[in-house]
Parts: sequence; structure tokens; C-alpha cells
Amino acid sequence: MQKLMVLPAKEATAIRVVQIPEDLEEHEAFRHVVGLIATIEESNPGYGWEDIAAELEDHQFYPVDFILGPHLD
Repeated sequence: MQKLMVLPAKEATAIRVVQIPEDLEEHEAFRHVVGLIATIEESNPGYGWEDIAAELEDHQFYPVDFILGPHLD
């Protein structure tokens, strides 16, 4: 079964979903992604999603297309 991670955002259009490598536990995947994003933020203040996606893909976290469904309360 494919494991996915939702990368939340303040703006709904900025939400992203990535596939987690099969060999990582969920907590390991979470920590790994936090570290990768922190590294990008520190080294490139003008970063964008493309920078994050490229770094995640280098570590086998692949972006997944999705549609945003209706809001749940």
C-alpha cells in the first residue's frame, strides 16, 4: 500500500501531497521531510515549491497529483 504525506499550507491552493518511501516508518518520514524543508529555508530564503519538490524527489519523496475536496467541519 502506498503511503502518502499531506504537506499542509495556510492557503488551500498551496497544499501538497507526496509519496513516502516504502522503507521509512511514518515518524522517520515526517522528521526527514522537516529536516529537508528546514535546510532549503536556511540556504535559500527565496525558495519556492519547485525547490522543495526537487529536494524531496532527490530523497524519494515524490509529489502526487490530487484534487482538493469539499471542506469538512
